Amino acid sequence: MHGEYKVPGGKLVVVDLDVIDGRMENARVAGDFFLEPDDALDDIDGALNGLPENADAKTIADAVRAALPQGAQLLGFSPEAIATVVRRSLAHATTWTDYNWEIIQPGPLPPRVHLALDEVLTEEVAIGTRGPTLRFWEWDESAVVLGSFQSVKNEVDSDDSKKWGFDVVRRISGGGAMLMEKGTVVTYSLYVPADLVQGMTFADSYAFLDEWAIIGLRELGIDASYVPLNDIASPAGKIGGAAQKRIGGASGAVLHHVTMSYDMDGRKLSEVLRIGREKISDKGIASAAKRVDPLRSQTGLARDEIIARLEATFARLYGAKPGALRPEELAAAEELVRTKFATDEWLYRVP
Repeated sequence: MHGEYKVPGGKLVVVDLDVIDGRMENARVAGDFFLEPDDALDDIDGALNGLPENADAKTIADAVRAALPQGAQLLGFSPEAIATVVRRSLAHATTWTDYNWEIIQPGPLPPRVHLALDEVLTEEVAIGTRGPTLRFWEWDESAVVLGSFQSVKNEVDSDDSKKWGFDVVRRISGGGAMLMEKGTVVTYSLYVPADLVQGMTFADSYAFLDEWAIIGLRELGIDASYVPLNDIASPAGKIGGAAQKRIGGASGAVLHHVTMSYDMDGRKLSEVLRIGREKISDKGIASAAKRVDPLRSQTGLARDEIIARLEATFARLYGAKPGALRPEELAAAEELVRTKFATDEWLYRVP
């Protein structure tokens, strides 16, 4: 068995092991991490040998931690990271470079079509009719995009959303509401085989799938970091947030999408979103902008330039090539808008 895991913000951890009579044997951990003392690596390997092949991540991490000598220093990895890579090896998890990635950026589309495309393309990756894909969104219309489980009446001020020209729509993933307005956010979706995140907890997969974006933002001069559970932030505030939806179970695919603030209007935020208004009610509208650290103010770059630089980072890291949205995929999304995303049954599934 062979497994690899790049610790978000840390180092690569690799394990090779055998399974004999239901137990791990001949385990060898390696990587570009730092470890003191040197012979603590033998202790780590020894802790893995003999564990049941169905040991969960906590059991594995606890065994490694108990085997380490007093005062051992692990830099760039942890017992939990070792547990993750072991579980990935046993689940035959894949890595980024095992796939032929595409990057697509269709022209402006209505918000509901974007949401339907997320479902269509994730299902295609799940059944193998499309390879793993990174898609950047473009749009000319304004919308409030609700998480799958949010209440319309609790989240949105209907009068003010109409005043500012924001349609209200609902996506298939959980999480919080986002304001989509032309030129104000950078949104991308990843459609990945479930095997890429095998052996990871749901929470760990967020950091893993966002690491390339953290690298890209840092290359733009932003001191970006991942903040659990699903935020990308800098010292000045939140940059963006992620959400996920898994389709087809363990052998299916994962939708992972992120919206980052490029520019923002604190007044619109406070008037359109009820939760946003509540959070700043005792601090004034100006503080809404202070909660977020937009990309425009940090980089001075045009939005298109930021997207191009992020695409270049992804392509360099994973060998991705330019691709295109197929006509039949767009047609399927438009039909799904008609039957699902434009219906009151979907929008008001949580009134």
